[in-house]
Amino acid sequence: MIRRQLLVAFGAAAALATFGPSANAQDYPTKPVTLIIPWTAGGPTDVAMRAIAEAASKHLGQPILIENKAGGGGALGPATMAATAKPDGYTLSQIPIGVYRLPIMQDATWDPLKDFTYIIHLTGYVFATFASEQSGFKTWKEVVEYAKANPGKVTYATPGAGTSLHIGMEQMAAKEGIKLTHVPFKGASEVNVAVAGGHTMLGASGTSGKPLADAGKLRYLTIWTANRVKLFPDVPTLKEVGLPFVFDSPFGLAGPKGMDPKVVAKIHDAFKKALEDPHVLAAFDKFEMVPNYMNSADYTKFVQDFMVSEKKALTDIGLAKK
Repeated sequence: MIRRQLLVAFGAAAALATFGPSANAQDYPTKPVTLIIPWTAGGPTDVAMRAIAEAASKHLGQPILIENKAGGGGALGPATMAATAKPDGYTLSQIPIGVYRLPIMQDATWDPLKDFTYIIHLTGYVFATFASEQSGFKTWKEVVEYAKANPGKVTYATPGAGTSLHIGMEQMAAKEGIKLTHVPFKGASEVNVAVAGGHTMLGASGTSGKPLADAGKLRYLTIWTANRVKLFPDVPTLKEVGLPFVFDSPFGLAGPKGMDPKVVAKIHDAFKKALEDPHVLAAFDKFEMVPNYMNSADYTKFVQDFMVSEKKALTDIGLAKK
């Protein structure tokens, strides 16, 4: 009798395992979805992701609630999700490059290749270097000349250690043969304020500092894209100042590992449609972003390839862990 009861119990459990997730996937979503934005509110990622979330929520049929969880160069929010969230599609996160990069630089609690379900790749950033008015720098050449004469005295702010902005500045410094001092913050809005207030001499972030530049509180020195951008038509690219780099730091959306493929497909489809929404495109345009779509399979492959190429790049500039 006991054996028969156990067999019935195991059979019921197997049935739930077989049909439960599928049934849940059919109904998904039945409640609001939480989207983690791993940066401070008001920065370019926050503004763009809020626009995308609002548009995607119309196609999902449920509200998407925003949770700002800044820290760790954009990795704290995704790492927290990977460690604590259920893979049911109700907790998602924007995934910046730092999520893949930090485990190459230091020991991390997450594995980029095992702990996330990559859903859709969305867009990327326009990055730039700018100076405080107090620094007196008007060109990148002046920064290099001063840094060569005063090693380590030039300070620069970024949204965090391990971000594309931090790595980009270190690669630029290595190429120029200069030593800069990094001061990490938690987001672009904090970087802009720090530089405008003269707390650091330089900043590396996006184009969200334009109002402060228009007010004469900071000056853009270089743009990190392949070509000049319309927001700053007079600011040269890195290649124009003699640096062989283009940095755009693309990003996407992921959930915890083990998500039901049918739930992934529903989220993917909603966010893909959001990339065509006029309000989203307007938000992108404000920060010189453009849609950079990859489906779930292509996005996963991108992460795998990036991990290989980035390990070499970080090793070359001495930032990969030993």
